[in-house]
Amino acid sequence: MKKLLLTGIAAASVFLLGACGSNNDTTTSAADKEEVIVGLDDTFVPMGFKDDQGNIVGFDVDLATAILDLTGTKVKFQPIDWSMKETELSNGTIDMIWNGYTKTAAREEKVLFTDTYMENKQVLVTAKASGITSFDDMEGKVLGAQEGSSGYETFNNQPEVLKDLVDGNDATLYASFNEAFIDLENGRIDGLLIDRVYAEYYLTQTGKTDDFNEIESPFEAEDFAVGVRKDDQAMADKINDGLKELQDNGTFAEISEKWFGEDVTPN
Repeated sequence: MKKLLLTGIAAASVFLLGACGSNNDTTTSAADKEEVIVGLDDTFVPMGFKDDQGNIVGFDVDLATAILDLTGTKVKFQPIDWSMKETELSNGTIDMIWNGYTKTAAREEKVLFTDTYMENKQVLVTAKASGITSFDDMEGKVLGAQEGSSGYETFNNQPEVLKDLVDGNDATLYASFNEAFIDLENGRIDGLLIDRVYAEYYLTQTGKTDDFNEIESPFEAEDFAVGVRKDDQAMADKINDGLKELQDNGTFAEISEKWFGEDVTPN
């Protein structure tokens, strides 16, 4: 009886391990899949976010859909905890990170990036009533940032710009910029380090551009790209080829005009 029981347990263990592997297969290139899963922060306007009907929309959503349509590949957009994005990719929960994802040296150790498809900058947003109109004015003030964001990474990598000035020499971290803006509007933080694309879209759409300052930062411009698994060059090539085709046929410019009112094709 004991031998039969142990045999049964061993067989069950093999079955469970096989099942787990089939759900999160990282050995097959995402380029060979009929459907791929894109991980995103579904509050990051205008790149990828939920509209009033609960649909996930945005510039990156349209761009990803158009590129993958070229090869008849279906795409599913999966909201994730942005601070866990590289872990989700490595575990096979998602096949790529495509949501205003900035190339950085630290991230290049964990993912394989595609070609750059857009540039971005970090800005400091403050309430006009606060009188804060420069980075120097943030001395002793409370700063907010998104956890796991490129802005927070840059904040830590170049402490002399802002980190050494602000209260506690650190930022209050938020899961999303939506939450951060609520605290900024209610005076719980004095400034918010944020992607320019988000700040401009949010303030324009909410009609609050007259209530806030958008202060240019001395940080270098950032490159947005798609992140795939380190060994998935085939998927990176597929995206790069699709990106070039959309730029050549004018579709990229059309999507840009829809979301930004201008062509953001990188030079």
